[in-house]
Amino acid sequence: MFDTQTTGLPSIHALRRNSPPIVTVRNLSLHYGEKQALDDVSFDLYPGEILAFIGPSGCGKSTALKCLNRMHDDAQDVLIEGTILMNGDNIHGPDIDPPLHRRRFGWVAQKPNPFPTSIFENVAYPARLHGLTRNRKALKIHVEQCLRRAGLWDEVVEHLTVKSGTELSGGQQQRLCVARALSTSPEVLLMDEPTGSIDPIATQRIEDLLLELKRDQAIVIITHSMAQARRIADRVAYFHLGKLLELQPTEAMFTAPRTTEARAFIAGKMG
Repeated sequence: MFDTQTTGLPSIHALRRNSPPIVTVRNLSLHYGEKQALDDVSFDLYPGEILAFIGPSGCGKSTALKCLNRMHDDAQDVLIEGTILMNGDNIHGPDIDPPLHRRRFGWVAQKPNPFPTSIFENVAYPARLHGLTRNRKALKIHVEQCLRRAGLWDEVVEHLTVKSGTELSGGQQQRLCVARALSTSPEVLLMDEPTGSIDPIATQRIEDLLLELKRDQAIVIITHSMAQARRIADRVAYFHLGKLLELQPTEAMFTAPRTTEARAFIAGKMG
């Protein structure tokens, strides 16, 4: 059963002004063939919050993240049990179109992966693919808005159509990937160690960006940096061997973790 005391949900209700969760996960288990990767995972994601997943490598964080936007659909020998609701609708229901469901999420990976095309096309392509703009003028406005929200516009405005996204610096490439993720107007951003391969200055810019973006998007971020989780997250979820052992508001997690495993991990004694 879902334990509200373990997850710290009462305090998040006050933090999120009693908003209902945008995503509700209950009793989620996942098997790759005979191997169990997730075991009875339950949590909520609220509008306007940053939820950080922490835990040792291979403990199920990325697997859980990919369940939210159904990235496991085409994987072989995958069995998913439990329920994931988005705004009250079962994401695996018969009336859910998987591509349309995925459009509600933006994805940013650990290593920047811009398309080998112009900066403009990196952001324009997803919007054009999904028919989100009416004409070229509207598309230009949309691209500018996404680049501005990603904090990149002023740095690339003179090179939009002549410079490839792959020619930017590592930090700029990652912000371009954020702009691309925003181009489908997602409700949720999923970020798998988005600062794991960029320098500290670029990392700070991405963190500042996430604190701004959470006004409009819920964000789930996987991070191996305890300092980063403490700086930017509203709540922190600790995964261990496929289980979500603990979920608390950030300060409570770092000052008074309830489980032995979380205490050891946060103290650097494990993982």
